[in-house]
Amino acid sequence: MEPRKIPRFLIFLLLLPLAASAGWLREDAAIMGTAINVELWHADADRGRALIRSVMNEMHRIDSLMSSYKPDSELSRINAEAAERPVTVSTELLALIGQALEYSGITHGAFDITYASAGQYYDYRRGTRPDSKQLAEALPAINYRHVRLDSEHSTVQFLQPGVRIDLGGIAKGYAVDRSITMLLEAGVRNALVSAGGDTRVIGSHWDHPWKIGIRDPRDGDGIVSTLPLEDAAISTSGDYERFFDEDGVRYHHILNPGTGDSPREVHSTSIIGSNATATDALSTSVFVMGVRKGLKLVNSLPDTEAIIIDNQG
Repeated sequence: MEPRKIPRFLIFLLLLPLAASAGWLREDAAIMGTAINVELWHADADRGRALIRSVMNEMHRIDSLMSSYKPDSELSRINAEAAERPVTVSTELLALIGQALEYSGITHGAFDITYASAGQYYDYRRGTRPDSKQLAEALPAINYRHVRLDSEHSTVQFLQPGVRIDLGGIAKGYAVDRSITMLLEAGVRNALVSAGGDTRVIGSHWDHPWKIGIRDPRDGDGIVSTLPLEDAAISTSGDYERFFDEDGVRYHHILNPGTGDSPREVHSTSIIGSNATATDALSTSVFVMGVRKGLKLVNSLPDTEAIIIDNQG
């Protein structure tokens, strides 16, 4: 959720031209450090626009709560204080951290929000990365078991100095799910909400499934696959969103918690499932795990599918 230039979409949304008379409404914004897209059908255009504004407001609210780059966010307060004492947080943030830790268990640590203990030393705009000393000092702090949650008192505590967490691998998917829930509760039955590489659709688009294109990870204008989706979520994690190349090696924002370095077996991973919180976490996890272990995980989960593009294209 870093405030930065908007990257090219991890997922292209293949949208037909909008016709105002049909009740289709669309709005784009830059929130959570990425591109937010909302499209929906509503018989009352004014009401539809108000609902889109409510989605954008929800995205801003979650960003203010969970951004590691906003010094006054709850997450930043955790990173500043949790190694010294339990930090009281909202039940919402506590619950999402709890979900993140559950995915750490499911993926045997491939998904680990404490990756930020090393991730804080990468600057992809400047093309800098941690030196060997910084990385050696950071690696002991990367372990999701260092995060202790107390649901009774709604607190978060770190069990080791140097631990930092980042919800960049799950918060955007959560924000998409929250937005879809709001729209469903308001009676909307045909909509799309996208936050960068995380998209969820309900119903159909012009009496047809929504068409979601998966970007070619080595061609910003290319699409490798187009998927028809209804009432589903899809998330793509790729090595082309935030990265720099050094001596022929690509360093990107997805880090292997075991090494503090970027995994390079895979160029992109797309996960299709029922909700964006899950697909967001799993797309990162499978990217880190690689093709064989990643597909084994996907095949063990119900109602979950994957498209993986490896480093051979």
